[in-house]
Amino acid sequence: MRIQMDLENKKVLVVGTGISGVAAAELLEANHIGFDIFDGNEALTESDIRGKSKALSACGVWIGGLPEAQMDNYSYAVLSPGVPTDLPMIEGLRAHGVHIWGEIELAYAFSEGDVLAITGTNGKTTTTALTGEIMKNYVKDVQVVGNIGIPYTRMAPDMTPETVTVAEISSFQLETVWHFAPKVSAILNITPDHLNRHHTMENYIAAKERITEGQSADDVCVLNYEDAVLRAFGEQLKQRMHVVYFSSAQALEDGLYLAGDEIWIAKDGKKELVCNVKDLNLLGKHNYENVMAATGIAYSYGVPLDKIREVLVRFTAVEHRIEYVTEIDGVRYYNDSKGTNPDAAIQGIRAMDRPTCLIGGGYDKQSEYDEWIKAFDGKVKKLVLIGATAKKIADTCERMGFHDYVFADSLQEAVDICHATAVSGDAVLLSPACASWGMFDNYEQRGRMFKDMVRAFKK
Repeated sequence: MRIQMDLENKKVLVVGTGISGVAAAELLEANHIGFDIFDGNEALTESDIRGKSKALSACGVWIGGLPEAQMDNYSYAVLSPGVPTDLPMIEGLRAHGVHIWGEIELAYAFSEGDVLAITGTNGKTTTTALTGEIMKNYVKDVQVVGNIGIPYTRMAPDMTPETVTVAEISSFQLETVWHFAPKVSAILNITPDHLNRHHTMENYIAAKERITEGQSADDVCVLNYEDAVLRAFGEQLKQRMHVVYFSSAQALEDGLYLAGDEIWIAKDGKKELVCNVKDLNLLGKHNYENVMAATGIAYSYGVPLDKIREVLVRFTAVEHRIEYVTEIDGVRYYNDSKGTNPDAAIQGIRAMDRPTCLIGGGYDKQSEYDEWIKAFDGKVKKLVLIGATAKKIADTCERMGFHDYVFADSLQEAVDICHATAVSGDAVLLSPACASWGMFDNYEQRGRMFKDMVRAFKK
């Protein structure tokens, strides 16, 4: 374990009682570290919270607010990813000398083995899943954790020095890491997202770049050469550690690149073919970038190219990311619920090779939709809008000269409209360009509801 001994005989406040918060509490309880738990939702009761886990049966429970006098009782606070770090209560804890950790930092402290960590605005889930499968083809003990859906803290007790952990890490999670030190990190891209949380692009970029803070000279960071921010960051980073670039636009003397239909890796004056993209089960240039990133991560860790290639040609798209659902009367249905921002949704549009009925809209993360609508490029025949952003997107459509849109009050109504509109040879695509909050628990629920609604047409 990498645990700091000063955690012993100290008390921790766990902030948040969702999946991450409960998993963090369970890890603390298993290691006999005293803690209380807090949730700002005043609608919850103490029994509601204690009922989430046996680990919460004896701890202190705070709901709604935390008295300032109580803050001196804690040495550490462990925040769930959804808790903003600039809340007045968190600022208050800081002022009282409380160390602010996140679930990732806590898990890292109690775990063992090497970590391969992946962040970026888009492509994290696919790259993480692919990297995990590659590592499983080479290493006996592999854990795939983080923002991909499995709390790092939940798996930490099972990790040994031989474990390789592949972790998808969000910007929210990176705000609260301090000692987290992956052997290989990757930043896939940076485009505007979560500005309602980070407030500025500068803050968002800084959060993403924190994935490298704990890395040392022998470690590696994999970066997208075609992202201007990351290219510049990489040049700075080279002064203290190894950097591997990948590019979908030009050949690199050192790194991975896409040339026509082929992905190559160049190193030390030599180059080797990784694969032909026609042999992959993934669609679109963005997925070829994910393949290059995963290859760069695994190769940097020491996985032979033949072991990497075996996985690349059999890997299929992850759930909710341009996921083929079914074909009905010549119409193909695709679930891209993971397209939770305009840039991600652009990739969904680009992957379509037929006229498309598109479902978009949802929670407003203060995104702009001009580039998304520009990407329609004659391919979108009907846009069906739902959620809080529907009017904002419609206004942008009018300004951009796109008029083939309608409003729907629910996902079901949107699916029904698309089903009635699409004809043989068309596609129906759920790629919202917005978060799911407000209408759904998460993007997974949104995607699965879409698939159920589509499949109901076949019954």
